[in-house]
Amino acid sequence: MSHEYDIAVIGAGPAGQIAAIAMARGGRRVMLVGPEPDASDRRTTALMEQSLSMMGRLGLWQDLKARAAPLAVMQIIDGTRRLLRAPTVAFRSAEIGLEAFGYNIPNSALLETLSKSVSAEPLITRKTCAADTIQIGTDGVTIELSGEDAITAAFAIGADGRRSNTRESAGVGVKTWSYPQTAVVMNLTHTLPHQNISTEFHTESGPFTQVPLPGLRSSLVWVVTPQEAERLTALPVEQLSGEVEARMQSMLGQVTVEDGVQAWPLSGMTATRFGKGRAAFVGEAGHAFPPIGAQGLNLSLRDIAALEDILADHNSGPIAPDCGDRFDRKRRLDIASRTASVDLLNRSLLSDLLPVQMLRAAGLQVLASVAPLRNLIMQEGVAPGRGLRSLPSLLRKKVGR
Repeated sequence: MSHEYDIAVIGAGPAGQIAAIAMARGGRRVMLVGPEPDASDRRTTALMEQSLSMMGRLGLWQDLKARAAPLAVMQIIDGTRRLLRAPTVAFRSAEIGLEAFGYNIPNSALLETLSKSVSAEPLITRKTCAADTIQIGTDGVTIELSGEDAITAAFAIGADGRRSNTRESAGVGVKTWSYPQTAVVMNLTHTLPHQNISTEFHTESGPFTQVPLPGLRSSLVWVVTPQEAERLTALPVEQLSGEVEARMQSMLGQVTVEDGVQAWPLSGMTATRFGKGRAAFVGEAGHAFPPIGAQGLNLSLRDIAALEDILADHNSGPIAPDCGDRFDRKRRLDIASRTASVDLLNRSLLSDLLPVQMLRAAGLQVLASVAPLRNLIMQEGVAPGRGLRSLPSLLRKKVGR
């Protein structure tokens, strides 16, 4: 069956735009549908080494590197007042032969670069309207656009967020859950250099995570109760700056919070399937969880890399009707394991049960003192599977000793 486009990407946020670029570079004719994303987003995104390799391969990284800050050290500090406190653990990228685990990028810079690349890609057609209805059949996909003629495609990639129209049109349900937490997000300046160190304080209400930006600036995600979030966001900037500095133990000197503090209630979601027939669901259309451990967009990029393997065809061969099912099988283990690990870590911080606190403290103690295990965790963090692949050689070395 002949279609106007090989692939329709629904949703024009970072995941949607990267998916469109990747499919076009793979030789597919792409229609990218969705309103322009909010350019005023003051959040940042930390992309890990594996994601940066993909961004470099797609020609997206060089323009971003000068506007991003490397993450050379990632440390965890127990900032609770509990009886059992864990030791400080520092993960250094040099230990696994990397200059940096990844880079922290302002979302505004990321969106600007992606928009330029989409505009310059001849195989991408851009529609800034919404997709009203999406019909996914065995022979293809038909999309009714707001104020536009309908289009047809051989495959649909849903990158249209938690309330994905694409996913609902495919008849795929979701499992959702919520947390008694809100993430207060801000950028700040400080008088002491961050030295490319990201610090995550574990507190009773959740993580307090400082991530470097270029110069004497950092981004901050402060996870607190909804009531505390209301209080913090209502504070004058000077008072909020003082509270941030105190929580940060003045490790970066005097802190000044910039305008544009935002609050985001925390919740989780996972689709019951990540692909079906002629459709796949990437990014928050398939999975969403709290901003812990720099997993969000990195997981989405692995979604897109899997779709490259399945859909890219420089010879413009036909797209099989079961590509969505193949994608579901390919992504299920990675998404399930990352979702579970983030959920477990977050809930362990909230728990007042002594056995849970003991397990968490003991785990961090082992990571702090056992370098080979710390090395394996770091490798697995930057590129899932890499740490497990290195496990046999690690065991052989230990046995040889």
